[in-house]
Amino acid sequence: MQGIQRKVVYVTLYELLAISSSTTGLALLSGQGFGHASVVAVAASAIAVVWNLFYNTLFERWEARQTRRGRSLLRRAVHAVGFESGLVLMLVPLFAWWLQISLWQALVLDVALIAYFLVYTFVFNLAFDRIFGLPASAQPLPQAV
Repeated sequence: MQGIQRKVVYVTLYELLAISSSTTGLALLSGQGFGHASVVAVAASAIAVVWNLFYNTLFERWEARQTRRGRSLLRRAVHAVGFESGLVLMLVPLFAWWLQISLWQALVLDVALIAYFLVYTFVFNLAFDRIFGLPASAQPLPQAV
């Protein structure tokens, strides 16, 4: 599976699992009810979807220009860290506002979620690539005959 179809399936599966798990985490860590936490989880998911499409497009463009093909553990880790770092800048103010907590508390909450999502993103990407195959940008180049 390649192209836009791959991206749509990826984002849909990733975010459905992320919303359910982050609602639980946000409710437990913030002391808010599940209904209140689910609203910010859905908003965070919408932000993450847009960021995901933008970030992965840039990452795959960079990846396609690399001489070493494939997705090593290091490349996967760099991908996950870069993605989550961008989300911090967008989500901390949202969490502070919606959950009525300080920016510091929102950052601490987000750091806990980041720790979870770093592992989640890594495992999800590994499983996704094993199930659906690598994208064209990570596949080995054909050998010249």
